[in-house]
Amino acid sequence: MKFIESELIELKKSTSELKEAIVSMCAMLNQHGKGTIYFGIADNGVVVGQGIGKSTIRDISKAISDHIEPKIFPEITKQKIAGKECIAVNFAGQDQLYAAYGRFYLRMGDEDRKLSVSELRRLVEKKNHYVYSWGTEVSEAPIAKADISTIREFVKRGREAGRIGFAFDSAKNVLKKLNLIKGTRLLNAGYALFCKDNRIEVQAAVFAGKDKITFLDIQSFRGNLFNLIEKSEIYVKEHINWRADLSGSRRIEIPEIPVRALREAIINSLCHRDFTNPKNNEVAIYKDRIEIFNPGQFPYEYSPEDFIKGTEASMPRNPLVAETLFRSEDVEKWGSGLRRIARECKAAKVKVSFTKNKSGFVVTFYRPEETTQKTVEKTVEKTVEKTREKIMGLLAANSRITQKELMDKTGLTRRGIEWNLNKLKTDRVIRRVGPDKGGRWEVKK
Repeated sequence: MKFIESELIELKKSTSELKEAIVSMCAMLNQHGKGTIYFGIADNGVVVGQGIGKSTIRDISKAISDHIEPKIFPEITKQKIAGKECIAVNFAGQDQLYAAYGRFYLRMGDEDRKLSVSELRRLVEKKNHYVYSWGTEVSEAPIAKADISTIREFVKRGREAGRIGFAFDSAKNVLKKLNLIKGTRLLNAGYALFCKDNRIEVQAAVFAGKDKITFLDIQSFRGNLFNLIEKSEIYVKEHINWRADLSGSRRIEIPEIPVRALREAIINSLCHRDFTNPKNNEVAIYKDRIEIFNPGQFPYEYSPEDFIKGTEASMPRNPLVAETLFRSEDVEKWGSGLRRIARECKAAKVKVSFTKNKSGFVVTFYRPEETTQKTVEKTVEKTVEKTREKIMGLLAANSRITQKELMDKTGLTRRGIEWNLNKLKTDRVIRRVGPDKGGRWEVKK
């Protein structure tokens, strides 16, 4: 029999290489959950034999017990191979992740590779079936932080959809039935779904061209997930092109990109994001496309096509969030989001792409070329004019309003406020009277 090293077999000349063997065991456990180590066989497959004393097997067992965490219980046996004494160690383990000497390894071919932080995180997610643990952890927020009106509206929508069988009686009882609390505190998922003062943010912007060099409007949305879905959807609907179909008995407004597909992409980007990632969700509207960015990794060993074709089962990254959005009918069916986006776009003859990258996942809707060329200028003008009017109204109502107050009232970033103020001053429709601090704004009639 010819022995060859593989992802499940490691060969060692003797127990002098015991430390290296334990590292290999850890790597195999993390990759396959099992494996075999032979002592007395060189790495080229030549059987050289292993001296076996009274304590040899006990020493191997103790070293494994001392240096692999969580503990495993291998089967260690003497074997005669090619007429020479050898030792075989068969092992298996079903725990989440194994470490050898305090470090983590993964078996790649016949090599043991030390894991980087990002690789370790990926392996943890894989072992957890790609589920982010953040949502099930207890937050610092008490139940009283949850927004009552949002919970009432959620229950109402869920009952109308036939997905909630109970009426609203109290926030605590509703959240308990949704498994979103522990003791007196909200789980992180409950905090994200029903608290307005959480740190989740969506950045939305309209750009003049096909890149991020010149922007026409930038806004930041904050709030609970239901608020963010609504605000993001409204923003996109206000900044895409619409055409009127007058062929029937009544006027029908048709968007250049299916609204249902856009909404689905927005919901997916928030539902499946990595909430521990400091990056924000993004809605970027360019001259030729619209990008919905999600700061969360797509299941590593799968492609978007796997889910578009329906060949893979649902893998919600944040199950508690997904289940809650399903109950309110924001999510129609687990695992069908990408398929629904693709189907809607195909029916409307709109090109859409799904891209996995290092920082997250992007859904890109390509704007129809003929529509874009004819009407994008009008959309740009409308966006700029609307923002100008809002800022000028605020300046007229309070001549000493600060940039921070303008940011709060418009949702624009500081850079967006500065850009618009400079543009209005250049056009001579506003002017600054007095110093930056202590001065006032004057709006020309």
